[in-house]
Amino acid sequence: MRRSEKALSNDAALKILDEAEYGILSTVDDGGQPYGVPLNYALEGNCLYFHCALEGHKLDNLLINEKVSFCVVGRTMVVPVEFTSEFESVIVTGRAKEVHGEEKYQALLSLVEKYSPEFVEEGRKYIEKLDNETKAVRIVIDSMTGKLSPAC
Repeated sequence: MRRSEKALSNDAALKILDEAEYGILSTVDDGGQPYGVPLNYALEGNCLYFHCALEGHKLDNLLINEKVSFCVVGRTMVVPVEFTSEFESVIVTGRAKEVHGEEKYQALLSLVEKYSPEFVEEGRKYIEKLDNETKAVRIVIDSMTGKLSPAC
């Protein structure tokens, strides 16, 4: 990171990563074309999990190259008089692979617990009902950089 005074500790970066609502997953296709897509995710240990359809552009890209970047932005505030923004962000690099069985179930349950904590029991039934209609993917975090602009 160029501005080391803005670097966050690992714990602070993990807190932002855990609390952010969504992130941008970036992949690359076989021609080197980048592709970024916003998605919901859950943090479990040193891994991020997301769910998706059974097929699609990001899955095609992951079959070609499992290396990904994942970016989240936490709190932000534009400061017009100073021609700047205050923000907190985290960028993760890692490797993404589809998960199956118990790990898939736990990944989907983590998403339910994060986004619908008051409906966990209903979420369990939903996961079981639609198990064959969704995929779950794990991103193992290889590196993580957190950045904080003043006053966040």
